[in-house]
Amino acid sequence: MSSYSKQDLIAFEPAHDAFVGIDSDGCVFDSMGIKQCEHFHPMIIAVWQLERIEPQLRETAEFVNLYSKWRGSNRFPALLKVFELLADRADVVASGVALPSLDALRGYVTSGLPLGAPSLEQEVARTGAPELTRVLKWSHAVSADIDQNMRAIPPFVASIPALAAVQESSDAIVVSQTPEADLVKEWKLHDLERFVEVIAGQELGTKAEHLEMATVGKYAPSRVLLIGDAPGDRAAAQAVGACFYPINPGTEETAWQRFHEEAYPRFLDGTYVGAYEDQLISAFEAQLPEVPPWEHQDR
Repeated sequence: MSSYSKQDLIAFEPAHDAFVGIDSDGCVFDSMGIKQCEHFHPMIIAVWQLERIEPQLRETAEFVNLYSKWRGSNRFPALLKVFELLADRADVVASGVALPSLDALRGYVTSGLPLGAPSLEQEVARTGAPELTRVLKWSHAVSADIDQNMRAIPPFVASIPALAAVQESSDAIVVSQTPEADLVKEWKLHDLERFVEVIAGQELGTKAEHLEMATVGKYAPSRVLLIGDAPGDRAAAQAVGACFYPINPGTEETAWQRFHEEAYPRFLDGTYVGAYEDQLISAFEAQLPEVPPWEHQDR
């Protein structure tokens, strides 16, 4: 049963005039690569029996989930993008391996429903679509495998004093597309839950919806900041007019130290928005392309 509800976000009462939303996977915890490569991707191979194209599947899935503009996406749109890119790969087509039909998954992803196990279970019951049934099987298998077998990943060292500083001067919540149970387990295990008021996972909607419910009408947009490691985080902040601070993949400790020592003080004193924020975002987005590397190789 969910520990947090949409009402917790809507009824969120400010204690400060500033608000900070914090992503979790790949942002506070160095867990993105391990979750994807050791849990998500092997389950795609097993559930869809794609052993013959395992190298292409892993390369494609790692690009989508770790090294592209889709980094940090909800697991269902990310899965859809992986299959779409696989279908366009000449080496996959040449292999003769049959890829799944994407119509039902695409319909679910674009349905406007909150993308998570509860809504997918309802769609499977409503439609009986075999491909959605398989997606649900995969999602449950991934969550169970992570819960049972994933080794504990500590937070980035520099994130802890930064989170403590945020708590002193801002209201803070977790804003994530990870299932809530996984988030709560991870934040409690490392004694970080004390730094936030709410832990919002995929069950409560998109990241933009989390921010909207928690902040609109309560804080000036320039007093709302989202910390994230993916372009989708930046888009969520932009959707509600909030500021964005990027945790750059590969240099996360440095990014957290800079946040604590430089960016967060600027956010508090009103000098963050403008050239400073724009420079950070430009450098961040340059790291995460849209075109896969194998397409460059084919040209």
